[in-house]
Amino acid sequence: MIKGEVVGLRALEREDLKLLRDWRNIPAFRRNFREYRELNLENQLKWFDSLHNSAQNNFMFVIERLSDKEPLGACGLLYINWIIRAADFSFYIGYNESYIDDEGYAKEATKLLLDYGFKALNLNKIWMELYEFDQKKLDFFIDKCGFKKDGRLRDNCFEDGRYWDSYIISLTRKDLQK
Repeated sequence: MIKGEVVGLRALEREDLKLLRDWRNIPAFRRNFREYRELNLENQLKWFDSLHNSAQNNFMFVIERLSDKEPLGACGLLYINWIIRAADFSFYIGYNESYIDDEGYAKEATKLLLDYGFKALNLNKIWMELYEFDQKKLDFFIDKCGFKKDGRLRDNCFEDGRYWDSYIISLTRKDLQK
C-alpha cells in the first residue's frame, strides 16, 4: 500500500469490482467517462482481466481511508508508454457520490499517485482527457494540482444531444521542478 496521512492507495482486487461498477454507473459520473454505457459485473471482470494481462502498463488502485479501511474511490496510471514515459491518469472519488471531494481525500490521493508515477515509475508525463462540461475535474486538476492544458479536441464527445470538446491536460516532471 502507498500510504499518506489520511488515505492510502492499494492494489485493486477482484472483490472491489462490484463497488467500482456501482460508482461508475452513477449517471453524473458516467457522463464524464469514456465508457458511456451502463456497466455490469461481466464488463468489470473483463476490464479487470485486461488490466492483469497488461499489468506492466497499467497500475490501478483503490483509494482507501486509512483509519477504517473504507474504500473512497479509484485511481490509476494506465496505458503507460515506456518509451516516452507517459501515462493516462484515471481518478474519481465514489464515496458519498463526491466525484471530487471537498474533504481532501482527492488532493492527497492525487499527490500519492503522482509521486508514485514520477518517483517510483520514473514517468515524465502524466496526462488525462477531460470533457469541457467536466468543470469540477478541470478546476481541481488545473487549479489545485498544477496540470496544464495541452490541447483541445473539438467535438470529441456526444452528450445530452450535442457535441462537446475535450481537453488534454498534463503534468510533467519539469512542471514539478518549478
